[in-house]
Amino acid sequence: MDYDININGIDVHASYSAESIDTIFKPLLQRLSSLRKAKDKTLLVMLAAPPGAGKSTLVSFLEYLAKDIIPEFKVQAIGMDGFHRRQEYLTEHYMMVDGAEVRMVDVKGCPETFDLDKLRESIEGVLAGTKGAWPTYDRHLHNPVEDAISIDADILLLEGNYLLLDTPGWSELSSLADYTVKITADPDMLRSRLVDRKEKSGNSREKAEQFVDFSDMRNVSLCLEHSKKADLELSLGSDNNYVIL
Repeated sequence: MDYDININGIDVHASYSAESIDTIFKPLLQRLSSLRKAKDKTLLVMLAAPPGAGKSTLVSFLEYLAKDIIPEFKVQAIGMDGFHRRQEYLTEHYMMVDGAEVRMVDVKGCPETFDLDKLRESIEGVLAGTKGAWPTYDRHLHNPVEDAISIDADILLLEGNYLLLDTPGWSELSSLADYTVKITADPDMLRSRLVDRKEKSGNSREKAEQFVDFSDMRNVSLCLEHSKKADLELSLGSDNNYVIL
């Protein structure tokens, strides 16, 4: 099934096989429906994956598919990218990378460049019913857009790189989830996808490759090597389809 969507200001085309839809996505949605019925209040699903693994597009597609598969519940896809620290902050602040001090903007996308406290508080607020809006991230503006999404769903699909990261601070996040999903993939394939995406954001091919190799690929390794186990674990293949591990 072909699927077209705009993700963070970039037009994305995806194609999911009938096998993936029938054996992975439909059963997953039916499982979430059962969990939602049992909980009888907002169900939070966390989907974690390294950069370039298609997580934003996938949760958007699951939201679309859910309208037919579990019409009794409203499914809504949201992401953690709206919790990037602002570009102005990242430009003015520094951190240590391999023993050298670098501007945070030059490694934008690593865990330290997100506002973890704000993310956790927002998740807790949504689950408690005290917060009704969610930020997004615009790759052309290079900044979050506050309160861009009105939260009004029975099942929330929250995607992000570090939602299952097993490091201090981040490791507590997954306790807020009712169900977790993790995606893994070949690092070389992810590099190719990331360079293409960075170039589409307005960078030259050379600049895109330099940023991906210096920053993004570190984050790919971090996600692949230091994420917790999930309730459902998938692998993204070279044909852009997912299989259950």
